[in-house]
Amino acid sequence: MDVRMEQSWKEALQSEFEKPYFAALVRTLHAEKAAGERIYPPGRDIFKAFELTPVDQVKVVILGQDPYHGPGQAMGLCFSVPDSVPAPPSLKNIFREIETDCGVRMSGSPNLEPWARQGVLLLNAILTVRAGAPASHGAIGWQTFTDAVIRYISTHLEGVVFLLWGNFARSKRELIDTTRHHVLEAAHPSPLARGAFFGCRHFSKTNEILLAEHKTPIDWQL
Repeated sequence: MDVRMEQSWKEALQSEFEKPYFAALVRTLHAEKAAGERIYPPGRDIFKAFELTPVDQVKVVILGQDPYHGPGQAMGLCFSVPDSVPAPPSLKNIFREIETDCGVRMSGSPNLEPWARQGVLLLNAILTVRAGAPASHGAIGWQTFTDAVIRYISTHLEGVVFLLWGNFARSKRELIDTTRHHVLEAAHPSPLARGAFFGCRHFSKTNEILLAEHKTPIDWQL
């Protein structure tokens, strides 16, 4: 597997790469590809979140579940799609909340790389998916890996803001030391939540927390 990560993450997670579960995970991916399965995102983008946001720059963690399973969508950052792809419904709702919460106008660009470069770790709990089959890689080992990522951040960093949207993300709260970090919870931005995400004001609240932590706030406008 082509592990394209910023060096600080490679060092932080080296022990995970050496564990049997990770070797089994890689074997599963190779076997599926050999059988003709299409896997998203492309191999070079599986660890994109770790490539764009070094360990010591993490200020915010947004936790998603697994990558988009349609062609050309997944790019290794949760909720994000390339500029050439229309924004999915959940992302449209995120943008709508930002406009209301922060009083800005979003351009409609669905590529969230600018957030990642400001210290927002856009982490899916499951880093790959078979084409057209949501949650198909939910049990191959990725959650063991990303749980270790969350624990590492919780143990080694201070004052990180975790945004947990929906029941799946909320289930990860137990991995976070809430005496050292900040956790904001809300409904998932999916239309299936029937608008319950709106009004959470997580984007302005995050920046208020960052300022109180003497950190530079996030420019959410795209």
